[in-house]
Amino acid sequence: MRTVVITDTGFLPREAEAVSALLDAGAWRVHLRKPGADADAVAALLEEVPQRYRQRISMHDCNELSARYGIGGVHLNARNPLPPGGFTGMLSRSCHSFEELAEYSTVCDYMFLSPVFDSISKKGYTSRFPLDEIRRRSREPDAGVGWERVFALGGVCPDNISMVVDAGFGGAAVLGYLWEPYKRDADIDALVRRFINVSI
Repeated sequence: MRTVVITDTGFLPREAEAVSALLDAGAWRVHLRKPGADADAVAALLEEVPQRYRQRISMHDCNELSARYGIGGVHLNARNPLPPGGFTGMLSRSCHSFEELAEYSTVCDYMFLSPVFDSISKKGYTSRFPLDEIRRRSREPDAGVGWERVFALGGVCPDNISMVVDAGFGGAAVLGYLWEPYKRDADIDALVRRFINVSI
């Protein structure tokens, strides 16, 4: 199963080093999500990420930086519903219904379905999808959605990662479980240990 890491929305100490360490530890991709951030600040962060990792980064914002830094993916959202002109890398999208999954499965390489569990980073953002319904849909031969391209997002942690696998997801996207402690201690070794604990 593949694991995607989504960054915290704020800029964190030693963040480029942390992103590199997570990719070294086996993260399939890292999504750089900095809504409202100044393009110069995002560019400064990308400058610190070694070039060899940039194809495994997806941008949620400041997508115009993708070509300049050789970024391998763009995440489509309400702020950026279309990729930059000429972009040929991976496309992803967050979906909040089964209908959205079906709609975007024709244009995206992979999608996030959220919230699957109660969010750790967004208080009050609670699970909207019964796992038995996901399991049933993921096993339908004519589901119209390649579930190997659907990643569970929202509240993913070691306590429920086996349920993600059992439900038929192709992967998991992790955010709060990794970054909430890191915001307090900026301990990259501990961050990597948490990542390993949530990876299967």
